[in-house]
Amino acid sequence: MCELFCLSSRQATVVNFSLEAFARRGGRNGRNIDGWGLAYYDDHDVRLYREPEPAGDSTWLGFIERRHIASTLILSHIRHATRGRISLANTQPFARELGGRVHVFAHNGRLDDIEIRHGGEWDRFRPIGDTDSEIAYCILLERLSELWRDGAEPPLDERLAIVEQFASDMRQLGPANFIYSDGRTLFAHGHRRIQADGLIAPPGLWQLHRRCAADIDALPDAGVAIEPGRQDQEITLLASVPLTAEPWRPLAEGEILVVKDGHDLSRAEFRTLRGSSDFSDAACEGCFLHPE
Repeated sequence: MCELFCLSSRQATVVNFSLEAFARRGGRNGRNIDGWGLAYYDDHDVRLYREPEPAGDSTWLGFIERRHIASTLILSHIRHATRGRISLANTQPFARELGGRVHVFAHNGRLDDIEIRHGGEWDRFRPIGDTDSEIAYCILLERLSELWRDGAEPPLDERLAIVEQFASDMRQLGPANFIYSDGRTLFAHGHRRIQADGLIAPPGLWQLHRRCAADIDALPDAGVAIEPGRQDQEITLLASVPLTAEPWRPLAEGEILVVKDGHDLSRAEFRTLRGSSDFSDAACEGCFLHPE
């Protein structure tokens, strides 16, 4: 299956990737990548880098690292093609404009018969490629579009209600892990994925939350390097599999997180909407992440 990763932080931070190592962490040969993409938010716009080929053959990652791009919201996807040809159009994350912002979406899983079960549910937003993931994204944006009609940011509870219903509908079709952002708020849905024993089961996403500065040596074996930041930093990480030996929290099957500026809103004002209990942060011990 594909691999998902995203970061939301209070202070802008620089994240560099070795996508081959990241893919291996998910249990796949690092060179057996059918495409990869990175989205770095810059205000309401996005620096989007995608290639429909193995990251090991790319010179772009070195270019991205030299650019030293800092962002408070970063989404990444590594593709293992199960539907649709290997092409740029089928390479995630997908990005579209809605309400004067760039919205970004990435999906992990397989949504069988989506065009039959939900045919005609997209009009303004139409797929460019031929993946089930992009069809799902068009359906989500179509449902959200009325809320964004006047360009103002809609109430969060209204956006969340649509995302929750969308996630519920997608779960009926197959594994439906996804990350989605409107440029300020991140929505993440954990469902099922292929586990180490070969079974398709939860969890589909894992979360780690921190309130401290980053360690320059964080996550080297996982293919993700987060540069040091300010001591008042707050970061939430989400990934398809845990990236360190720290206490990553598995998302429950069908659980949705709402994250903004590194802060998990699901833990407070939207906890009742999610219907799940609170959980504790891992201890900081002076740095953001400790390598294994």
